[in-house]
Amino acid sequence: MKKLVLHPTSTSAWQTLVKEANISCHKQLNEDLESYLVFLLMRFANEPSIVKKIIALDFLKAGNKNGKQRDLLQRDIGDNCLIFSGLFPGQARRRRVNISYFVRIGRTAYDSLAETAHMGNLLFRQLSDNFVLLMDILHCIRELDGYTQSLDLIEAEELWSDTGSLHAREILNKHCNASIFPPSSGSIQKH
Repeated sequence: MKKLVLHPTSTSAWQTLVKEANISCHKQLNEDLESYLVFLLMRFANEPSIVKKIIALDFLKAGNKNGKQRDLLQRDIGDNCLIFSGLFPGQARRRRVNISYFVRIGRTAYDSLAETAHMGNLLFRQLSDNFVLLMDILHCIRELDGYTQSLDLIEAEELWSDTGSLHAREILNKHCNASIFPPSSGSIQKH
């Protein structure tokens, strides 16, 4: 049985969770990405209704907005796609799309912000470039209990093939002879 660890603040608790996932995944996020992920998780915990959002509609709405309104909507789209692809990959199946759909839209939203944002272009470039890594960290958070696997084998193969997700590849290696899977085409891959 694991020890119950209490933290003085919710920020501290989320930060510890992200650090544990980094260790579990053998990954290391830079300080900006780690902080962004911690605050994204805090925001999501206070606003769980995002799982009801229809990303494609928000994406279309963003195209009709200007300036700060567009930037905020694009940020929300990128953030929601990161949450869906990382914490709730089953949402893709329920919505009859694959997980890489959320990766593509999320990266596109962050890319758009990196080009036009009035809110920190470098951070959004990093979020876009490291989207798959951040998604992998969120998958590891889901698996910290040691019993839950975030992806089934079909999802893992699709995600490996489409994005080059190293976490998906590790799942495949654990359950299959890795040599049967060709190298990732990684058409939307950026690590």
